[in-house]
Parts: sequence; C-alpha cells; structure tokens
Amino acid sequence: MSVAAAPPAPSQEATSAISLSGLTKVYGEAHALDGVELTVPEGSVFGFLGPNGAGKTTTIRILAGLAQATSGSARVLGYDVARAGNAVRALIGYLPDVPGFYGWMTGPDYLHFAADLFGLRGAVLNERVEALLELAGLAGVETRIGGYSRGMKQRLGIAQALINAPRLLLLDEPTSALDPLGRKDVLEMVAGLAGRTTVFFSTHILADVERVCDTVAILDRGRVVTQAPMDELKTRHGGGRRLLVEVDLPDALLAVIDGQPWLTGIERDAQSGGLLRLSVADLQAAQRALPGLVAGQGLALRRLEVEEVSLEEVFVDLIEADRR
Repeated sequence: MSVAAAPPAPSQEATSAISLSGLTKVYGEAHALDGVELTVPEGSVFGFLGPNGAGKTTTIRILAGLAQATSGSARVLGYDVARAGNAVRALIGYLPDVPGFYGWMTGPDYLHFAADLFGLRGAVLNERVEALLELAGLAGVETRIGGYSRGMKQRLGIAQALINAPRLLLLDEPTSALDPLGRKDVLEMVAGLAGRTTVFFSTHILADVERVCDTVAILDRGRVVTQAPMDELKTRHGGGRRLLVEVDLPDALLAVIDGQPWLTGIERDAQSGGLLRLSVADLQAAQRALPGLVAGQGLALRRLEVEEVSLEEVFVDLIEADRR
C-alpha cells in the first residue's frame, strides 16, 4: 500500500521541523516524558542528548507515530502527529535503535522493498537507490545483508530512512553499538546530510554530537534541561573558553592575576605544577593582559593557548545541577 501524498502543511511564521509542547508520556506510575518543551529548526542537524533512560526513544517513537503521548502536543513540519497519520509519515525517515533487516536481501533489494511502501517506482527510484548506496558507501556491494558488518547495516538503515526523500530524518542511537571505524563511517554519512534535510540525532555519546550537530538539547528524567546552538551552549554554561597558562613559578603569577576583572576561575593542573587553567569572562582582555603580567614578575612564559570547553563538561554540569 502506498502512502498518501501529504496536503500542504499549515502555514507558520517560522517553520520548525519539530515542535513539542507539554509532551507527557506515562507508563503506570512512571513518567517517561514530563512536560517536554522543544523546538527543532528546520534544516539543522540536531543532537538530542541524554543519559540512558532519559526518554529519548519514547520521544522519537511519538514523533514517528509509533506511540501516543499521554498529554501535550507534538508537531512535525506543521502537522499534529497524532492526527495527520500518513500525511506526515510520508515526510519522515526513521532509523530505530535496533533496526531489522531481511538477511537474504542485498542492499539494493532492501532499498527497493522500502521504496515500494511509499509507492516509488521507475527510473527515478533506480537513480535514488544508486545515489543512496553511494552515500552509504555500499555501491557495488553484492553481499547479502546477512553478511554485512554492524556498521554496514547502520549505513544501509540510514539509506533506507532516506528513500522517500524525507524532510525530517529521525535517528535513534545510530552509533551506540558500533566500533570506532563503524562510528566514523556513520558520522561521516550524517555530516554529509547537512543542508539536505533536518536530522534529529538521538544519542548518549557526546563526542558524536560534538562532531556533527549544530544545535543541541539535553534531556534528563523526561524533561528538557536546556536547548541551544552548540557554540552558544558552551559559552552560556561553560564560559565557552579557557586559557591555559604555564610558567615556571605559578604562585607568583597567581598573586598578580587574583582580582583581575576578566578572571572568573582558576584550576591548577595536578600533573603539571606550572600549568594553570583560567576561566575568563573576556578572552581578548585576558590574552592582552597576561603576557605583561608574566613579564612584570620576571617569569618564563612556557605556554599560553586557548582551550575550548567540551560538550561533556557542559553536559555533566547541567545533569548534576538538575539532580540536586
């Protein structure tokens, strides 16, 4: 059965790929989702972060129409997913956390099978299958899927999720069970989708999000802790950047930088007694002032460089603060 063509989406002043408002999902006494508020800009590669059990998969299942919310609303590309049915599903591509395949099929067989569910046939489909196999690094692979590695299966799964040229791609933990090479291949494939479609990338692997996503939301215990573009998130919650300063006599430098208006924090490196990590409110002011302060004390400046605050640091700080 083919999926019915979607009618024009409701007009919106600013188009959002996903808009969640007060979204709640209750299983017995447990709240898997507890009033989730979230907006995903169309065209973004959006990282949906959270510890295991935070509610990420439940959210994606609701967006894909595989589960119903207890209360609140979920809109995809202007459609209410609880009411739009096939009209919105035709616009979505979905890769579950544990995708299933027919092992006796080849990659092209499987993509043609998936395309038939959308009523796609003919020369246009053949061209699309070839392009997706190329994108997945599977062009020319004649092995049946039963002989694929886990990484190959994940890349084929993403290709399958793209067969209908979706405006929104939902990926649920696509790299969680992969080895480093498999993760690298899948992440390169996701990065290659930037600008082609909106990608909603659910994971608990922070390094993957930091590598490919431009916007991030952090979910914990069924609630969104924060949402922001990646750079803004680091700046807002972690100060964004630190200065690494190494001198021969750090105590002498500490005596003169204490109280500087640009200084917000100091951390002394346990492994290198001369290395200081300085959290600063004004990076340029600190960079201008430090060489003169070091020279004024007659110290030898061995190192002065900028260190980015990692997403992992921001994530841990926010989750710990949320649970206090």
